[in-house]
Amino acid sequence: MLVNKILKVVLLLLGASYIILQGFALEQEGDIVSAAAFVLLTWLYLGWTKHKSKLFSLFLVVFTIAQLLSLLGWYREELREGHIDYLYYLANILSIISYALLIVKMCIYLKLKTVFSQLTVPIIILFVLDIFCVTLISSTTESAFTYYEYALEFTYNAVVMILLSVALINYMYRNNYKSMLFLLGSIFIVFSEIIQLAYYYILSDDANLGYIYSSFLVVAFIFYYLQSQHKVSEPIPIYTDNPLDV
Repeated sequence: MLVNKILKVVLLLLGASYIILQGFALEQEGDIVSAAAFVLLTWLYLGWTKHKSKLFSLFLVVFTIAQLLSLLGWYREELREGHIDYLYYLANILSIISYALLIVKMCIYLKLKTVFSQLTVPIIILFVLDIFCVTLISSTTESAFTYYEYALEFTYNAVVMILLSVALINYMYRNNYKSMLFLLGSIFIVFSEIIQLAYYYILSDDANLGYIYSSFLVVAFIFYYLQSQHKVSEPIPIYTDNPLDV
């Protein structure tokens, strides 16, 4: 228990350090702290969580690997013009996979027939909003990417928006504390990703955006970790399935 508490304190300190470093545009140092924090978070979850979820464990492992690969980008030789940045593609693909694992985590035990029958209108509205938001967000950075980079970025944005939509549907469907925490984490993830795009490709001279997107990312993973420590215990609507820890 002592090691558990120490790790949590260290993680909070690393989170605060990451926010400060990103706010001062010290991106390399921020990536070092971020990678260390995710390694510790994964260790904390795998080593001290009583009821572990296989899919959430995979999410943390894959996302952490993506962060480590992004960090390696600072220590390689500078790419020559026209050369493909394989680390960029691999890190982003792994991030997409990690978010997809969260989507599967929520969907796998949902009774889809019941969900669509009970929540038809919200699902249609969310579907339309997702298309609009992904198209709008991606179009703002289209000129900054090559064709393949833009395709990857578009896919990344689409998966993140789907994550938020599924988290909202999951909350409306299950209506419990665990799903609420998951929804809050997903909301902060989306805000973090959108602001990060603006920071790197639109308003790169605005240091405040560095504070904001890094703060949102830290808060998002706090919510994700908190929800991972809870099992569904509250009463849930009669049309839902049995609560299972996926």
